[in-house]
Amino acid sequence: MSDADIDDVDTAILYALQEDARNRSSGDIAERTGTSDSTVRKRIGRLESEGVIKGYSAHVDYQKSGYPLRMLLFCTASIAERGDLVPDILAIDGVVSVQELVTGESNLLVTVVGEDDDDITPVAQELLDMGLTVTDEVLVRSHETTPFGEFATEA
Repeated sequence: MSDADIDDVDTAILYALQEDARNRSSGDIAERTGTSDSTVRKRIGRLESEGVIKGYSAHVDYQKSGYPLRMLLFCTASIAERGDLVPDILAIDGVVSVQELVTGESNLLVTVVGEDDDDITPVAQELLDMGLTVTDEVLVRSHETTPFGEFATEA
């Protein structure tokens, strides 16, 4: 799917789903976009099948759920293998996300959550055992998200 295939209705659907996918019905979205319920369902199905919508997940407050530490580990891997390492990194207990970075010395950003330092340290060791270099560690106080504003245009 190219950018040209995403129209104003699609972007309005994406924005609505980012706001609250769990409680936003296709009927609610249809009303916002001036389309029918069936059109919204078909569009969502197409966006899912073409990989624009990659899935749905709960936004968990790890601190309130008993895991107060959120650590960002900036790592360096060989460019040739960094993409191949992502599934293995995600399989490490405590890792909640991996981002591939394309500028700077560090080219992977690994987010880890845990109760205490004893939860985070083994993750860093596993990354080292995989051949990665941990170049920096950052303890995060809070993490908030918002829907991408460019999707907010009304259909």
